[in-house]
Amino acid sequence: MRVVLSFSFLCLLLLTGKFLRIRIKLFQKLYLPSSVIAGFLGLVILQIFGSHIPADCTAGWSKLPGFLINIVFAALFLGVSIPPLSTIWQKSGPQFVYGQIVAWGQYVVGIGVAVLILKPLFSVPGFFGTLIPVGFEGGHGTAAGLGKTFETLNWSQGLDFALACATAGIVSAVIVGMILINWAVRKKITKAAQNFESIPESNVVGVYNIEERPIAGYQTVSADSIDSLGLHLAIIGVSILIGYGLRELLLTLEYLFPVLAKTKLLAAFPLFPLCMIGGLIVQLVLSRIVKINLIDHQLTQRLSGTALDFLVVAAISTIRLSVIMKGFLPFAILIAVGIGWNVFCVLFLAKKLLPDAWFERSIAEMGQSMGTTATGLMLLRVVDPEAKTPAYSAFGYKQLLHEPFMGGGLWTSIAIPLAIIRGPGIVFFISLAAILLWGCFWWCAFRKTTASAK
Repeated sequence: MRVVLSFSFLCLLLLTGKFLRIRIKLFQKLYLPSSVIAGFLGLVILQIFGSHIPADCTAGWSKLPGFLINIVFAALFLGVSIPPLSTIWQKSGPQFVYGQIVAWGQYVVGIGVAVLILKPLFSVPGFFGTLIPVGFEGGHGTAAGLGKTFETLNWSQGLDFALACATAGIVSAVIVGMILINWAVRKKITKAAQNFESIPESNVVGVYNIEERPIAGYQTVSADSIDSLGLHLAIIGVSILIGYGLRELLLTLEYLFPVLAKTKLLAAFPLFPLCMIGGLIVQLVLSRIVKINLIDHQLTQRLSGTALDFLVVAAISTIRLSVIMKGFLPFAILIAVGIGWNVFCVLFLAKKLLPDAWFERSIAEMGQSMGTTATGLMLLRVVDPEAKTPAYSAFGYKQLLHEPFMGGGLWTSIAIPLAIIRGPGIVFFISLAAILLWGCFWWCAFRKTTASAK
């Protein structure tokens, strides 16, 4: 009965969030996802009426995000036909370099401000600054996936701050993004952007018209043998199992080598990026060894999107506001710094580093690096509704190279425990070195082509 009540109330919140998105103009103008609205609603309800709500109604909510993020990452490359590296690089080289600088810069500005300002003034730890890349570049899923890491390293408050940071990131990405788009239209930097009034109602409300409804995916097997959704869910489960096996291997290595055991670095490594590797292994085995085309990427993305929606609702609802309020001022300063860095990248770096359609490219990057990939695409759709610029292809191809490492990828999973165990300085200088290396690389590889394109 606990499972039934818990799941049912989570579904009720999500449906209420969608209803509020349909009915309330403010939520439509902010393009807030229904899951975020539902999460806020759940947070308010639990804070006000928590003592009167039966524990069975919210049983397991705090643990659910840490599980669901494994589904999201395991499905990342399932069904993806990865093009040749030369094609990816040709279409997205400058975009990838720009995205890397934005992502690494979040570590630099976050840790820099935390160590130089927040630590002396508010006595917060220096690794407090890693909340920006976890919450902004990583998002709710990455924050939830690192919950066990925070707990292992005796900083359980980190999960609450990271989830709050992700929530602030996705909201500010939309608000600041729309402000920048309006500025760009006034300055005639882009002529393709829409006014809010001219955006189709289906996009604003978030409900497709019947004649515009896209295909959710294709069935790859006959239903009399196995349901296609069931097959894809099983494939995702196997990918997670492989990721779990890889994590057990890391723990075995730590057990065999006492030097590693002292650092706790491998024990603190989260499961979800290994599930991504598990999904990639499954995809390679099926496509290149077994040579059976069983996976439809759209179906895996529907399952991944479903997991992410429930993840966000549960994650935001269970934020401990008491923890946030104790460190609200340094947290608010950190959020402001993170927003400032991303705005700086759009207004100054993008013009230098991106060859054409610099605003369209950078606004999509800002949406992704502060919220989600969907947020970035939404902002890009507003500023380039008919896809007349190369921003869509550049952004899409860039994700294939970017996501495995940043924004919840391998580096994020290494950097957080490294900053807590060894101190934030090592992560700061690695990140600073990465920015300088990518800057030098851009100078050598793209400076002339970028100048000629302008």
